[in-house]
Amino acid sequence: MREPRWGGHDGSIVKNEAWDAAASHHWWVNHGQSFRQEWDGSYLWSPKKNKNSTNGESYGNMTRVMPGDVVYSYAEAALCAVGVVLARAYEAPEPALCGAIGDGRRAAVGWHVPVRFRQIGTPLRPKDHAAELAAVLPRKHAPIRAGGAVKRGVYLAAIPEPMAATVRRLLGPQADEAERRIRESAGPDFLDDVEEARVQRRADLGPAEKETLIRARLGQGRFRQGLEGTEVACRLTGLIDRRHLRASHIKPWCVCDDAEKLDANNGLLLSPHIGHLFDRGYISFTDQGELTVSKALNPVVLIDWGLPVSMKSKAFNEQQCVYLEYHRKHVFGTHGRSKSPGEREAAQAVQDGDDIVLREIAQGGAENSGSQELV
Repeated sequence: MREPRWGGHDGSIVKNEAWDAAASHHWWVNHGQSFRQEWDGSYLWSPKKNKNSTNGESYGNMTRVMPGDVVYSYAEAALCAVGVVLARAYEAPEPALCGAIGDGRRAAVGWHVPVRFRQIGTPLRPKDHAAELAAVLPRKHAPIRAGGAVKRGVYLAAIPEPMAATVRRLLGPQADEAERRIRESAGPDFLDDVEEARVQRRADLGPAEKETLIRARLGQGRFRQGLEGTEVACRLTGLIDRRHLRASHIKPWCVCDDAEKLDANNGLLLSPHIGHLFDRGYISFTDQGELTVSKALNPVVLIDWGLPVSMKSKAFNEQQCVYLEYHRKHVFGTHGRSKSPGEREAAQAVQDGDDIVLREIAQGGAENSGSQELV
């Protein structure tokens, strides 16, 4: 996964003369009176054109933000919140409250960007740090003036990394903490969305290469074709009808390099419900092919889904074992990484204990309060 690139935090900031706004991963939004609605609703919204029916820079920026980008939220004369973009912009009607408290000149349909915000404990007033911020402002389309006052008419502005680094240094640890909490609560697909956005941005790949990598995320294309030559059935259910098997990466797609994304040895053909458990880290496999079940998984799930009472294990090849080691350590071993908030809470409620290698679930398990009995 691409980590956000904040630049230096030691104060040695220089003006970036050759900054490309289209490549920015940091944004500054100047909220109007509707800032609380946008915070609570987890979105940004703007018309497609300004009051003169022309495409303003701010409105164009709405289509440039990508999942994983960071948004610094300005309202009531201070940066009061940090946001993380969850998805790309899409067309949507103007939120009702915006029309009621706005200037009345906005278009009925505009750009809607899902952004999750988190307020910070100590807001940052740009006027109190005007000299530092003025030194790193972009020459064009800056969100504030050199004196720290907001620029009227600027809603969303891309900011260069030197400015983002300065803002984060001034905000201190609370910016990192806000972003961390947002990412943790963003849901299981968020990291893949961020990585897909990174792939789309890459200048070293052509359209066909990007499509190949992105189709691999979906378990399709070249990755799926190669996997079907390595695996013939679901390792747990035994299903061989490939129309009903999903191609899952062992090492998650979002943390793979290009070769790993397409490597057939980095995949398993799994029944959909088994793929869900594997991708979320509730189950894994030993190198010998035995199923390993997390104590974070309610045993009733295994019973109610009718998983086999016994299973024949088949050892994995050497290349698959390398990927499985990663899965056991970083996905299965964390019991909550990339899970939704509800899944994490359920996992935390489970009593501490060792994970188990499942060879057989007793038939009477469902009658014994859902406990797992190993034979």
